[in-house]
Amino acid sequence: MDYKTAGVDVEAGRAFVNRIRKSVEATHRPEVVGGLGGFGGMMRLPAGLKNPLLVSGTDGVGTKLELAQDHGGHHNVGIDLVAMCVNDVITSGAEPLFFLDYMATGALSPEAMATVVEGIAEGCRVSGCALLGGETAEMPGFYPPGRYDLAGFCVAVVDEEQMIDGRQIRAGDQILGIASSGIHSNGFSLVRRVLKQAGANAETTFGPSEQPLIETLLTPTQLYGRLVKTLLDSRTPIHGMAHITGGGLPENLPRCLPQGLTASVDPSSWTRPAIYDWLKSSGDIPERDLWHTFNLGIGYCLIVPEEGISMAKKACESEGIQAWTIGRIERSSGGDGDGSVLGLPA
Repeated sequence: MDYKTAGVDVEAGRAFVNRIRKSVEATHRPEVVGGLGGFGGMMRLPAGLKNPLLVSGTDGVGTKLELAQDHGGHHNVGIDLVAMCVNDVITSGAEPLFFLDYMATGALSPEAMATVVEGIAEGCRVSGCALLGGETAEMPGFYPPGRYDLAGFCVAVVDEEQMIDGRQIRAGDQILGIASSGIHSNGFSLVRRVLKQAGANAETTFGPSEQPLIETLLTPTQLYGRLVKTLLDSRTPIHGMAHITGGGLPENLPRCLPQGLTASVDPSSWTRPAIYDWLKSSGDIPERDLWHTFNLGIGYCLIVPEEGISMAKKACESEGIQAWTIGRIERSSGGDGDGSVLGLPA
């Protein structure tokens, strides 16, 4: 008996590391110290920061992984993993510095795992952060063969004087909704249940244009880091930002608001993507549950003063991302902010 017969292939692990080496090293920023293979990744802080604050975030991809593994969407969930972490930390105005990943699998499939890491590396390159290290754990008997789970960890930095934390938000500020690329990585426990009920498969299409259903569902999460950097570099006034993840607009938009203020959103100000209509009708999902589960086409929000709306929209256009003015900030009638978003199902 040896380690391989127990289910762990060390040679396959070495081949996997060699396969991903170039993808990982291509993400390295000038501040990275050392290379792949050490016991810890090392990185200097960027020069010129007066009072640097480190901002960290961690997340996974959730049960979207099951759909991806059933249909070979390994590269896309790698991008998802980066996006779910990076899109959180940039809401403070921070610049992503480095990313770490953790993969656990029942039996290592070097091809599938390498494809995941190549997706992670692509997400890091687009976001301007280094893929500084990671861990792949083979756990036979704990995970079924061919199945894996992912976790990601991102660290960013912001000068304390430049931090965006919502304190500048005022009544009258405008809410700019930035388009999502689809369902992103939230609500897939409900999505998978609808797929099962509808008997959907790889050949199923939806909507007037007969879009492929599974391909649409596996579209990776939009990365907003480059857009936020463009906004900050152009000195567009930003008073607050929110990443619209699990819980949708009703639960995520209030997270960036100070007490005494609330958000009022007009649901008719943007066009809801057809995938949500299919999910609603196929699963008989109540309207309230749609709003509290999915992003419904808005993946990120900027809160800007009225005079900054034009600049912010031009920045979105320059990045090829759609944006709409979807609402405004108002004073809360109770004076303390009740955590709800006016105009949406409670």
